[in-house]
Amino acid sequence: MYDYFLGGRDNYEVDREAAERVLEVVPEVVLGARANRDFMRRAVGHLARSGVRQIIDIGTGIPTSPNTHELAHAVSPDVRVAYIDNDPIVATHAGAHLLGTGNTGFFLGDMRKPRTILEHPTIGELIDVTQPVALMLVSVLHFVSDAEDPAGLMAAYRDALPDGSYLVLSHATGDFHGERADDVASVYKNATAALTPRSHAQVLELFEGFDLVDPGLVQVHEWRPDDSTQVPDQPIGVYGAVGRLKERTA
Repeated sequence: MYDYFLGGRDNYEVDREAAERVLEVVPEVVLGARANRDFMRRAVGHLARSGVRQIIDIGTGIPTSPNTHELAHAVSPDVRVAYIDNDPIVATHAGAHLLGTGNTGFFLGDMRKPRTILEHPTIGELIDVTQPVALMLVSVLHFVSDAEDPAGLMAAYRDALPDGSYLVLSHATGDFHGERADDVASVYKNATAALTPRSHAQVLELFEGFDLVDPGLVQVHEWRPDDSTQVPDQPIGVYGAVGRLKERTA
C-alpha cells in the first residue's frame, strides 16, 4: 500500500484495492506518504553528514527508490546499511533494489523480537556494535499494538545501542483527522497488520532515552524542510523526529 501511495510499481492488486479504500476516507494520505518519504530522505542525509556510518533500517517495506543506502551513499559511499523486514515479498525485491553495493545486507526479521534482529549474523557482518548506529523505524511502530508494548520494544533496542547512536522514527497519528482516523484503521484491520495511530504525547514517549534534535517531534513535512520539500495544503497525519542517544552515566 505504501509503495502504491508513493506511485511505485512494486505492489499487488490486493494492495491497490485496500489503498483505494483508504483514499476514499482520507485522500490526503498520499500527501502523508510522500511527506514521510521525504522526511526519511532528509533524516538520512542529516545522519550521514553528522558522521554516522552504520544504519539499521527495520521495516523497510517493498523498496521504492531512493532507498536508505542510496541516500546515505550520496553523502558517503562507506555507510553500511542493514535492512530488515518481516514480509517475504520484500525479500524477493531486495536483491534488485537493496543489495549489491558491498555495504548493504537484508534479512527477514520481526521487529517485535529485538534479540533475533540484533544478534542476526547479517548484523554481525555489517555493523560494528561498538560504534554509533542509526536505528530507523520509519512508519513501522504504528503496526505494533499497545498490547505488544512498543515502549518496551524501544527500550530493548535503545539499551543495545552504543553511545553516539541515533533513532529515526515516524508514526501515524489521528490527531488531525478525528473519526476519519478510525475509519482508516478499520481498513488496516483486514490487511496484514493492523494500524494503531498514536497521539503526539504517545509518540514522544517512544523517544525515551533520546535527546531530540531540532525541531523535535513535528509533522514530517516540518522536520528540517529544504528547497525541495513540498508544503501540503492539508494536515499530515504523520509525526517524525530524530533523536540522539543520551549519554549514559557510569
